Amino acid sequence: MARKSKLNLLELYSEENKDKIYENVFAEIESFELPLGTSLRSVYDDQPNAHQRFMEKLDACIRNHDREIEKMCNFHHQGFVDAITELLKVRADAGKLKVQVTDTNRRLQDAGKEVIAQTEEIIRCRIQQRNITTVVEKLQLCLPVLEMYSKLKEQMNVKRYYSALKTMEQLENTYLPRVSQYRFCQIMIENLPKLREEIKEISMSDLKDFLESIRKHSDKIGETAMKQAQQQKTFNTALQKQNNVNYGRNMYVINGRVPEPKYEITFKRTLEEEDEHEEEVLTAHDLVDFSPVYRCLHIYSVLGDGETFENYYRKQRRKQARLVLQPQSSMHETVEGYRRYFSQIVGFFVVEDHILHVTQGLVTRAYTDELWNMALSKIIAVLRTHTSYCTDPDLVLELKNLIVVFADTLQGYGFPVNRLFDLLFEIRDQYNETLLKKWAGLFRDIFEADNYSPIPVANEEEYKIVISKFPFQDPELDKQSFPKKLPMSQSVPQIYIQVKEFIYASLKFSESLHRSSTEIDDMLRKSTNLLLTRTLSSCLQNLIKKPHIGLTELVQIIINTTHLEQACKYLEDFITNITNISQETVHTARLYGLSTFKDARHAAEGEIYTKLNQKIDEFIQLADYDWTMSEPAGRASGYLMDLINFLRSTFQVFTHLPGKVAQTACMSACQHLSTSLMQMLLDSELKQISMGAVQQFNLDVIQCELFASSEPVPGFHGDTLQLAFIDLRQLLDLFMVWDWSTYLADYGQPTSKYLRVNPSTALTLLEKMKDTSKKNNIFAQFRKNDRDKQKLIETVVKQLRSLVNGMSQHT
Repeated sequence: MARKSKLNLLELYSEENKDKIYENVFAEIESFELPLGTSLRSVYDDQPNAHQRFMEKLDACIRNHDREIEKMCNFHHQGFVDAITELLKVRADAGKLKVQVTDTNRRLQDAGKEVIAQTEEIIRCRIQQRNITTVVEKLQLCLPVLEMYSKLKEQMNVKRYYSALKTMEQLENTYLPRVSQYRFCQIMIENLPKLREEIKEISMSDLKDFLESIRKHSDKIGETAMKQAQQQKTFNTALQKQNNVNYGRNMYVINGRVPEPKYEITFKRTLEEEDEHEEEVLTAHDLVDFSPVYRCLHIYSVLGDGETFENYYRKQRRKQARLVLQPQSSMHETVEGYRRYFSQIVGFFVVEDHILHVTQGLVTRAYTDELWNMALSKIIAVLRTHTSYCTDPDLVLELKNLIVVFADTLQGYGFPVNRLFDLLFEIRDQYNETLLKKWAGLFRDIFEADNYSPIPVANEEEYKIVISKFPFQDPELDKQSFPKKLPMSQSVPQIYIQVKEFIYASLKFSESLHRSSTEIDDMLRKSTNLLLTRTLSSCLQNLIKKPHIGLTELVQIIINTTHLEQACKYLEDFITNITNISQETVHTARLYGLSTFKDARHAAEGEIYTKLNQKIDEFIQLADYDWTMSEPAGRASGYLMDLINFLRSTFQVFTHLPGKVAQTACMSACQHLSTSLMQMLLDSELKQISMGAVQQFNLDVIQCELFASSEPVPGFHGDTLQLAFIDLRQLLDLFMVWDWSTYLADYGQPTSKYLRVNPSTALTLLEKMKDTSKKNNIFAQFRKNDRDKQKLIETVVKQLRSLVNGMSQHT
């Protein structure tokens, strides 16, 4: 029961819930709340006959509402009827009103057509006005952009590229962002990078043209810079000389004459020339337009690509530097070749120096120093090579002056040039070598043209002319009346003048080398020593050895060298006057001319001895002895008398020679004559000699002894000169007297009468006489005296042979 009651309660509770649900669904339907899906879904649950029950409830709800509607309509029906009645009454009035309104509307429409048209026109104008205002506002924004772009185009046309880049920057940063929505702005934005590239290309093209231009104008720039440096140096020199008028009065003394000082005139003329050319002074900027470099540098800097430009510029300039430093193969042939070479280099570095000072960072001091050091090494190598081909001292001197101007010019621009002046010292050595070669030719010409005879002077004027050229002093000669002869020949003053000219030429190279007077003095003395000890000495030695130089010429050469030796002290004084350096200075070099002329004199003396001997040999070759004659001719041979006469006349010429030289020559000649005569007797080709030939030979030796005793050259004491023939005399006496017993008995003793006779010499001559006796005395064995003589000869021969053998064994 309880269970059943519970079930009834549950069913009752379920029914109540269902009713509440249906009521909610109906409320939602009536309120038109959507969606109804949730409410409808709750109707169709798992309860059986839920749909039917819902429909029943829905029908019941509809019926309730219909009853309510009917009640309401019944309540308001009378009012509705009254309203319809009143509406019908108004219907007629509404028709009239409609007609009136239609008429009024028609008349209003007719009247308002013009107003409408004017209103539409006003609207259209207002729209146009608004559009114009908008356009004006937009144009006011666009016009600056267009003006800037037009300005940009104009700047491009007139090649103001740096300004064009600034204009581009303003366009991009200020103007274009305001109107970026317009298509033409987009086109501009797209064109700006192209314009930048175009500007870069154009500026780079201008830079290339500039580089090509300065390559062509480098020589002109360098020439102008070197000319200005030379003018400045000339002006400074003239100013220095004006401050010290007496400077250099003793610098250049030509053949004893001091030139008049003209420094005041020179200084005034220099000042006038400076004033005239002051307005004509040109700089690198005047000769070359540097604007392409500035533009290109600024353009690349603005574009943020300055480093690329710097690298390109330096690379191209390095290439140009290598081209400039490459000389022409024929540069050493003319000074113009060197001048063009130096001008190009100076022009190159003048441009670099200008770029260094007018730009920031494009060229640095470190870069120019590196470039200069590279160039300096190349220049030095080139000059060393090309100067080695130069044989003309004038060309070398002009080259030196060019190098000095070149160095001074670059030094004025701050480049170190010490190595160039060091190179000049090397070139100075070569210059001296070319001078030595040139002066060797001059000396040879002087020696060739000399007549090797004393200088004749007819009057006082001629004498003074010679004295002005050569420092000659001889009190004894001064006492003599005119005409007279100076002891030296014409070559002496000419040689002296040429030595002084050489000193001048050497001095020219030493000028402007920024060296002290002491160093210049040392250079002059060293170069003069080379001239004397090598060049002049060699020329003298070659002159002495020439075959056409005879004894008379050799004697004059000895006299000439004596006077040149005495003149060396005047050359030292000459150098001292030039350099103002006293000879007493500790480091002052001395001239070695004394040894040069002494050596030449000794060589000439030796040549005199040699030529005398050669002449003696020539006379002896004319000897024509009959070695088998039975009786002598009774007088000396003709060739020997001619030889003695030649010697007498020759030794008379030797009177101007120093006494010892003449004595030595005379003694040498007599000794050579004695030796030659001895060799003639002992000649191996001579097989037989008769006693008559020996007696004839004795007559010739007697004439030689008479010549020696006649004192052909003064200064010999006693029989000194005759001793040259003592060997011959004792040998001939031995055979003439036939004093073999005495010879053999006294042989080896200091007091021997025939001390100078050698056993081998006596044996040789005796064997030749023995062979002659055998041949001429076929029947000598039948005569007792001849037979005894033959035995004696054989006995003497044996004894002599034993002496010779004994000497050889002892040796």
